[in-house]
Amino acid sequence: MGRLHDLFHDQGQSPWLDNLKRGWLADGQIARWVERGVRGITSNPAIFQKAIESGAEYDEQFAQLIAAGVSVEEAYWTMVCDDITAALALLEPIHASSGGLDGYVSVEVAPSLARNRVGTEAAARQLDDRIHADNLYVKIPATREGVPAIAEMISEGRSINVTLIFSLERYDEVIEAYISGLERATGNLEPVSSVASFFISRVDTEIDRRLDTIGTDEALALRGTAAITQGQLAYSLWAQRFSGARWDALAARGARPQRALWASTSTKNPTYPDTLYVDALIGPHTVNTIPDTTLEAFDDHGTVARTLDADFDSAELRWRRLGELVDLADVAAVLEAEGVATFEKSYDELLGALETKAAELRG
Repeated sequence: MGRLHDLFHDQGQSPWLDNLKRGWLADGQIARWVERGVRGITSNPAIFQKAIESGAEYDEQFAQLIAAGVSVEEAYWTMVCDDITAALALLEPIHASSGGLDGYVSVEVAPSLARNRVGTEAAARQLDDRIHADNLYVKIPATREGVPAIAEMISEGRSINVTLIFSLERYDEVIEAYISGLERATGNLEPVSSVASFFISRVDTEIDRRLDTIGTDEALALRGTAAITQGQLAYSLWAQRFSGARWDALAARGARPQRALWASTSTKNPTYPDTLYVDALIGPHTVNTIPDTTLEAFDDHGTVARTLDADFDSAELRWRRLGELVDLADVAAVLEAEGVATFEKSYDELLGALETKAAELRG
């Protein structure tokens, strides 16, 4: 066994792979990651852009779809859903053996819908019904418009990966959406599952930039601490919200706590350790979805030890001081806008490239 197995079996944290390529499904790479301890897979529009544009694995299917008169956008979704379906089948044994805890594969609604509640709900239903697998997560961004859509999908018994969370305040709203959605749902709640995805490294990138601008010794000493500190406080909030009489009533109906998920856990600053955002965020009942290069690094030299809840008091003091130096609400707003724009750009660029390819095929 290795560190990825130890992460789950010794510490109760599920390592997921933050990448998906058709070539990896075909050549057994995904299966090998599962053997090494990966327990789930996440995808997003940027990941699919890289996968589809980087090789020829999709060319034959795309040509067939265009020849059959399918639109470029529908061809894209057909290729994506086929990859997701293949990955779901590969991870279904983990889903079954874990009693529905792990073995999930995530697919995101079109990023252009991030500010459109009604459109998000319709797209989430369509994806969930189209793929129709117990271990599917449909990803919905935690924008102001996305939060009520999340509650609606949970109330309908659909499992949701809430993505693009950048603040504790929005995380609290996401938890409330999950709990209120469960309260509106009928019957046994056990099949309903959810994770709430905090984007980690991007927080440090933005806050470090602002601390550098301040330039004082105290500001510079806080560089590289914000993302981990916010993750620790998110875990404290998770423990508070998923306890007490209100949650106990839902648990009696079979409800599962919505797990916190750490996303964007590769280090963007080359001066930081390459496993920083894995080593420092280890705690039970959580998920870390990790890019393959960081997975390799952690499996090679990461540290498997419970770190997430080591010192909440120090985390609260540090976060308070960061908030005195930096406008944390503005940081979250900037990062959310950038996250939505990045995914939308990837989606639009890929559809543009596919339009060009389709014109060549038709010609």
